[in-house]
Amino acid sequence: AVCWGAGEAVKLEEIQVDPPKANEVRVKMLCASICHSDITSIQGLLPYFHYPLALGHEGVGVVETVGDGVTNFKEGDMVIPTYIGECKECEHCNSGKSNMCLTYPMRFTGLMPDNTSRMSCRGNTLYYCLTFGTWSEYTVIDVNYLVKVDPSMNPAHASFISCGFSTGYGAAWKEARVESGSSVAVFGLGAVGLGAISGAKMMGASKIIGIDTNEMKREKGEAFGMTHFINPNDSEKSPSTLVKGLSNGFGVDCSFECTGVGPLLTESLEATKLGSGKAISIGAGNEVTIPFGHASLLFGRTLKGSIFGGLKPISDLSIMADKCQKQEFPLEELHTHEVQLEDINKAFEMLKQPSCVKIVIKM
Repeated sequence: AVCWGAGEAVKLEEIQVDPPKANEVRVKMLCASICHSDITSIQGLLPYFHYPLALGHEGVGVVETVGDGVTNFKEGDMVIPTYIGECKECEHCNSGKSNMCLTYPMRFTGLMPDNTSRMSCRGNTLYYCLTFGTWSEYTVIDVNYLVKVDPSMNPAHASFISCGFSTGYGAAWKEARVESGSSVAVFGLGAVGLGAISGAKMMGASKIIGIDTNEMKREKGEAFGMTHFINPNDSEKSPSTLVKGLSNGFGVDCSFECTGVGPLLTESLEATKLGSGKAISIGAGNEVTIPFGHASLLFGRTLKGSIFGGLKPISDLSIMADKCQKQEFPLEELHTHEVQLEDINKAFEMLKQPSCVKIVIKM
């Protein structure tokens, strides 16, 4: 699936996928899924996407060809791609202060680490959505951006934890370090928000408030551990005021903004306690800059951004995969729709349905 220019319709193309070079593998994709970041990449609303774009960054596949120097992966291994690496040696990997590896960082060029691409179409270089393109039958990935998983793992569930759900879960677990008995609010109950609810539950939060304008998300939130639900459309009060109404008027200890909708960033911070509240921004927004209520921050609250929920791909994603295998969270609740790759454009209509949470793209 290729997007030839910002805002243009997605087209299914026959592409050339080159053999892997040193420290790379070619992966036969089993399935992929759709994340909100994919939509923003198609719309061209953020500055770090390049066109023509080989779409997709969530997915799971099987190693088909191994490049020179690769010793930790072999043909037939089931793998999840990740858009950040973990060298275990750089300043960030050693300090534990950030999951943003300095040796294998997020790539905004749309190219491999050697600044070339393994994908082309009609003589044109195809750029990756961050580090790879998963909405394709085959893709080539640098081994430093891959995690091996149990081959018995449900492929759809493996795809879900490759980005969205894990981002929310990690934000509660690793970024906010939610405390037992604390209260949290989650703005937006897509896969990221449901992940944040699940992570908060795992950490022992006693009150987990979900906020979404889609009434159908109430049942989904409860399945993952939500204790209270707010539909802002049911009241003339602001979402932060409604959250305070459920938390003794003071607000929650921590909130997670999972939508990327500008005004909700201020609302998520305002929903937390004065002096000690913290808000974690994990939603991929459509705007580079947004208006922000400075007073909400000034009164002692903390606002922090997060990539991949603070998870380290090798150290933490393997734990997520193990939890998935043990069915510690109901990922089947995310799996609401499926399409074949050739019907990819139908997926964008499915996303508009209130019942839609995650769409699995079958290869």
